[in-house]
Amino acid sequence: MPTSAPAQTPAPDEPGARPAHGALDRYFKISERGSTLSREIRGGFATFFAMAYIIVLNPIILSSAKDMYGHQLDNGQLVTATCVTAAFTTLLMGVIGNVPIALAAGLGVNSVVALQLAPRMSWPDAMGMVVLAGLVVMILVATGLRERVMNAVPYGLRKAISIGIGLFIMLIGLVDSGFVSRIPDAAHTTVPLQLGADGHLNGWPVLVFILGALLTLALITRKVPGAILISIVAMTALSLIVNAVVTVPSWGLTTPQWPGNPVEAPDFGLIGQVSLFGGFGEVGVLTGVLFVFTVLLSCFFDAMGTIMGVSDEAKLTDAKGEMPGINKVLFVDGLAVAAGGAGSSSATTAFVESTAGVGEGARTGFANLVTGGLFAVALFLTPVATMVPSQAATPALLAVGFLILSGSVKEIDWADPTIAMPAFVTMVMMPFTYSITNGIGMGFITFVLLRLAAGRGREVPAPMYVVSAVFVFYYLMPALGLT
Repeated sequence: MPTSAPAQTPAPDEPGARPAHGALDRYFKISERGSTLSREIRGGFATFFAMAYIIVLNPIILSSAKDMYGHQLDNGQLVTATCVTAAFTTLLMGVIGNVPIALAAGLGVNSVVALQLAPRMSWPDAMGMVVLAGLVVMILVATGLRERVMNAVPYGLRKAISIGIGLFIMLIGLVDSGFVSRIPDAAHTTVPLQLGADGHLNGWPVLVFILGALLTLALITRKVPGAILISIVAMTALSLIVNAVVTVPSWGLTTPQWPGNPVEAPDFGLIGQVSLFGGFGEVGVLTGVLFVFTVLLSCFFDAMGTIMGVSDEAKLTDAKGEMPGINKVLFVDGLAVAAGGAGSSSATTAFVESTAGVGEGARTGFANLVTGGLFAVALFLTPVATMVPSQAATPALLAVGFLILSGSVKEIDWADPTIAMPAFVTMVMMPFTYSITNGIGMGFITFVLLRLAAGRGREVPAPMYVVSAVFVFYYLMPALGLT
């Protein structure tokens, strides 16, 4: 199991501060990492609530598209598929990887599957492409290539990836809560975002978010145990009251309303509906390989950035910024990609919202047992699991984004332009392009070019040259007519 530098020991008066003992503690290294069972449990709950939106959002994205035969996936079956793969892979990451990194259907990748793959083939063919991408990831892990790529990333860029993720999840929180919104292209303005829905902060949902953010930050400042989880529960209760008392035009994706029928039977109809190589017969070998490559690249680097950022925030890295036992984590991540395809929920990958659990003190895979268990429960209680509005959960992302930013920015060597400028590009491009992969790719390319320009090409690790070349090809694919 991965080892790490111990995290800060909880205060003596913190509930659950007494270290756990026994086989469970030894297996997950709970005491060794300076954590407690109560912190792990709180962290597992916080992570689940921060990412529970995927139970609703992933089915919406996938069911809105049609394959080449005009078939659409059933929304109810997609909810089941999303919960099953999230529960299975999150539990697997906890037991094998022993890290507090939860997994679920990846945003961005599901859009690629729905908008690029499915229209050119059948749904089973498209999911087969995802399975193949996962198998390739596992081969890269087995040969040590994926670990070599991660370890070749300079320390300063590792910190920049963490900062970029911090900024990215802060923006996710602001957008998902409605605190800021996208200005439609029809407005003919160069400003992409605005305050609220119309340039002003209006409505109860935004007020719930603001109160949640203030409460979360105040509790963290006061070092109150369970700050993030307390805020989520409190704001969910407030949202239920508000929605029952006043008329709210829209809460966004999730309306805080106690369901009339909280229990629903899962429908496993999509599980295993996969054709591994059928897609190649529809689009040809070259296009099929490029489709697999597109899914692979997104899964590979999105997960790489998330694993780096979350493990660094959880103090699971050593003095070089590397995480001992990383291969187990990477292998489970590759298996998760394949499992997502096999379950027809699209590629499953590490979720950056895991930082919400880390912010609660989670340091081990035991937190994943809680998160994965809640996804399993959601199979039968989906209406209850999805009643937490984004306005109640997203303040956690704002708070954790700040904590990541404040802890990493001083670690970058700003006096070395060949590190400082690529770091800046990395951390800025993640939120501005709404993509972890883009931030990593542009940062890597900038790093290699600046080191060459400075006559320091020999200092660039060989894997950085290879990966940067892959990214250059990836960005040139549309111009070359290969997408």
